[in-house]
Amino acid sequence: MEWKGVISAITTPFKADYSVDHAFLAEHARWQVENGVDGIVALGSLGEAATLSFDEKVSILKTLANALGSKPLVAGIASLSTHEAVSLARAAQEAGCAGLMVLPPYVYSTDWREMKAHVSAVISATKLTCMLYNNPPAYKTDFVAPQIAELAAEHPNLRAVKESSGDARRVTAIRALCGDRLAVFAGLDDMILEGAHAGAVGWIAGLVNALPRETMALFRHAMRGDAGKADPLYRWFLPLLRMDVLPKFVQYIKLAQQEVGKGSERVRGPRLLLDGAEREEALKAIRAGLASRPAT
Repeated sequence: MEWKGVISAITTPFKADYSVDHAFLAEHARWQVENGVDGIVALGSLGEAATLSFDEKVSILKTLANALGSKPLVAGIASLSTHEAVSLARAAQEAGCAGLMVLPPYVYSTDWREMKAHVSAVISATKLTCMLYNNPPAYKTDFVAPQIAELAAEHPNLRAVKESSGDARRVTAIRALCGDRLAVFAGLDDMILEGAHAGAVGWIAGLVNALPRETMALFRHAMRGDAGKADPLYRWFLPLLRMDVLPKFVQYIKLAQQEVGKGSERVRGPRLLLDGAEREEALKAIRAGLASRPAT
């Protein structure tokens, strides 16, 4: 696969009994592709991967691989242990994934030597092209530009980085060391314009689960450097895009999906549905955005 464009960090839908809703998962993925997204990444933070069993993860990948046809499917690879992460990477290859998004381990975060060993084991477990996921606020491990360059030098199949530190200067730093060797993706919804200006060539997007047309339009304008079209669309979108960086981002994005008729707000524990004033404020922002939805 070619690492560029908008790849949706797809949510995981659940039925009333909290089992995975595979029928809607396939429908949702196809709908996003029909509205322009370039690929799907499953089993990420937004996909509630930490609440899924190993077998559920593999079943989700198989469902999406069948639904997407020629569009690339990327598997998020995260686990408590290196052994399980390597096993999931190999299962993802067998399921038909085109690439892997490699995360640091859950819970345990320590020094570069150990974190390098973990992600190196996953990257080298298959010949699939890989993206390194850097999200220090969520996973406590921070892969800085020199470390990323070191990994790229040792692993030919490491081809991309999802940069979710929230600091667009990281995009500049990675490109300064790696040039075009690695494709840098904006990993937070509210940094796409800043990331594109710094040299990002792709976006792992969240609100695309509810608003794919607007997401694709914003990305196109950003890539072309068309501030006249990008800036007003970004201003309209920002109250919703900022939901992607809140602690309860899964609940917010699933609520937005529900409001546009593309899914349910249902989440697995320990998450709970938004409630009270928090939910009312979220609905107010979502409905205000939808009421003023611009033409794209």
